[in-house]
Amino acid sequence: MIGVPELERILPHRHPMLLVDRVTRIVPGETLTAVKAVTVNEPWYAPGPGPKTSAAPYAYPQVLLIESWCQAAGVLATWDRPNPDVLTGDVMLFGSLSDVGFGDPVLPGSTVEHHVRLVRSLGDTLVFGGDAQVDGTTVMTVGQVLMAMRPAMSLRPQPEPR
Repeated sequence: MIGVPELERILPHRHPMLLVDRVTRIVPGETLTAVKAVTVNEPWYAPGPGPKTSAAPYAYPQVLLIESWCQAAGVLATWDRPNPDVLTGDVMLFGSLSDVGFGDPVLPGSTVEHHVRLVRSLGDTLVFGGDAQVDGTTVMTVGQVLMAMRPAMSLRPQPEPR
């Protein structure tokens, strides 16, 4: 099992945007299973005006569910060559996602299990697919996510010619 200290040696993300708590299974270059525990103490659940009258205001934001799944894909992508310092080496860039679907909302107290598989590797471009589940129920399907690895130096602004 891989926990937060090891994840911080692989990914550049830190609190509050490190959205993977542990990796429970990995077959390098093939598949990964990661876990994200959702709690009401996360910043996106900051108290708002008035009492909550239904579970809907507590639904985990879908964009964060996608981000968490993509971070799990990033662990699989960089397992053999981790680079938590995005100022040097290669930087992972998510280029696109398609065929993403959502099921039941994810609520605080849930443990999300991300299932990621490497569909195709084309040099520095990777294609992933998979799903996310809570208690065996699929809460998100991911048809395809495209990731490109690019040298950090190539992403920096270039000086203006004189």
